[in-house]
Amino acid sequence: MKTIGLLGGMSFESTINYLRDIHTGVRARLGGSHSPRILMESVDFADLERCLAADDWDGVAGLLRPAAARIAGAGADFLLVCSNTVHNVYDAVAAAVPIPVVHIADAAARGVAAAGLSRVGLLGTRATMEMDFYSGWLARKHGISVLVPEAQDRAMVHRVIFDELCQGRIKEGSRREYERVVRDLAGRGAQGVILGCTEIAMLLPPGESALPLFDTAALHAELAVDMALDGDV
Repeated sequence: MKTIGLLGGMSFESTINYLRDIHTGVRARLGGSHSPRILMESVDFADLERCLAADDWDGVAGLLRPAAARIAGAGADFLLVCSNTVHNVYDAVAAAVPIPVVHIADAAARGVAAAGLSRVGLLGTRATMEMDFYSGWLARKHGISVLVPEAQDRAMVHRVIFDELCQGRIKEGSRREYERVVRDLAGRGAQGVILGCTEIAMLLPPGESALPLFDTAALHAELAVDMALDGDV
């Protein structure tokens, strides 16, 4: 079994889900008392949040690179950065370590492909929805077409993530608004929706939607289990 590296704390609510899903996945595959080998470092989300609010991507990279290097140096065989948004600095993090860094959009694409879909909506932070690092990766590497909400709805989705979900708060009114946005994306031709923030599944459990929803944290964790047990996939 390979050792999984996790760079978490972005936020801790979703990091807990990574740990649960990886442990559950390994136990389901191997049975008995088996559990995964994990090395994890958790960043202070307040520091990261300040950088994100200021669009200081050099600052984001500066926080993540040394943490990733410590995980690699401790013996991890590959690394997951447990956040969608910070994959805007994926190249900087990947260049700082001698081990593979598993892109979360590759995990999302694996789920979309398994469902036989090619045109999806994307919910996430403002950066994830509006910048090219995520939708462009899906389009260029996997041929997946991406739709995002209209500007007013993007602002609402972003606000709920930082003001509510990252604080562990689940509000029924926000759930209804997210469900409306999913319906709007479906009306524009989305065959499914990528939950491109690791906390969104707390608000929109994929099993409770008529439209396929792709929980990126769960898909990232699933890919990690397969890589730990089967090698590169």
